[in-house]
Amino acid sequence: MPFKRNGRKTESRIAYAMILPAVLIIALIAVWPLIRSFWISLYDLRLNDPARNEMHAEYSIDMEKYANTMPFLIGAINKEVGSADGDAKTRLTALADRVRELGESLKSDPAFAAREQEVNRLLDDFKPVPDPLKQLTIDDAKAEQLRAGMTEIRSELQKLKGGGSLERPDEAVGLTKAVQDSLASPNFVGLAHYKALLSGNRLWAALSNTALFTVLAVSLEMLIGLLIALLINRTFRGRGLVRAAVLIPWATPTAVSAMIWHFLYDGQNGIVAKLFAAAGIIPNMGAMLSTRGWAMASVVMADVWKTAPFVALLLLAGLQSIPDSLYEAARVDGASRWRQFVHVTVPMLKPAFFVALMFRTLDAFRVFDLIYVLTGGGPANSTESISIYAYKTMFSELDFGTGSALSVILFVCVLLISMVYVKLLGSDALGRRAG
Repeated sequence: MPFKRNGRKTESRIAYAMILPAVLIIALIAVWPLIRSFWISLYDLRLNDPARNEMHAEYSIDMEKYANTMPFLIGAINKEVGSADGDAKTRLTALADRVRELGESLKSDPAFAAREQEVNRLLDDFKPVPDPLKQLTIDDAKAEQLRAGMTEIRSELQKLKGGGSLERPDEAVGLTKAVQDSLASPNFVGLAHYKALLSGNRLWAALSNTALFTVLAVSLEMLIGLLIALLINRTFRGRGLVRAAVLIPWATPTAVSAMIWHFLYDGQNGIVAKLFAAAGIIPNMGAMLSTRGWAMASVVMADVWKTAPFVALLLLAGLQSIPDSLYEAARVDGASRWRQFVHVTVPMLKPAFFVALMFRTLDAFRVFDLIYVLTGGGPANSTESISIYAYKTMFSELDFGTGSALSVILFVCVLLISMVYVKLLGSDALGRRAG
């Protein structure tokens, strides 16, 4: 017995060691990007906003920008002091003292003083400032003091500018803004992106569009794919050629097939649009891609044309695994073709049908390239899927925080769908074993 137990432990260890590389690869490829996306979604990260183009959990200051602007601001105000008189001179002198006071407050931090000295030395020698030296974390109170102080100084300079008391008003006002921009505020927002998305209408509209597309496209694909599979499973002359021809739409790249259908739906020269308009199905040729209902129908038809052969291929494999003896026994019992289909084909084909249904549902729910090329999510976002919404948010609006939140929401939806299908497949497998 001890030898058997030790042998089993050794086999288990070998088995775990063999699957460990696969687990690590899955973690690297699937889990890490998800964790990274979730982490980014906790920040208000916007690449088109210099103040929020990096993730900051606390206040920091760009030392290079500060060193290039603060001394010039003091010099610009001192120049205005030298050329002013009366009340304007008094007010400008107070502003100059205020700027110096803010600078001395920051220098009271030894780390800040040492970093400023090092950065100034590099700038004086006309050397680039390395990235590790640029950003420095500073105390929240001092950061808020600098931000509020610069706002007050700029407001006072604007008043002096309006009174004509400044010789070069735009220089001093612009430098106060530059000093303020050297500060990077904390942009950690927690779950605020998720709250905003879930309380808004656009996410739910995108989810509705995605769900509608998935239900319509997958239902038609499963039906047409089953009919094609039943057809090409029969023995007839030229069956190999028909099977190869059926797979051509599936083998065509999605972007290419989307462009083909875009030409077919074109409001001026599209063949499909012309035929539909001539048959009275649509009011005019331009309705295919310019109206809400027909735009969704157009996307669904294009997807069915492309992926129904894939479903047919999976179902054909299931049909060919059904033993001929079952059909022979059914014929001996006097079963008609329809009863053979209902009582033999359908039960035996159920596992392959569920696998094809799962693959197509997950793929359809993540649809991007077909809609992006065909309609771009229009008209009026009527075909905008959640993937298109995430793409627009991240790469058009450059809002990576919200876009990452949308990616996580999409992952959660796909995960829930996968869990449902795995549960159904598991129950079906157990039912077959029990039978």
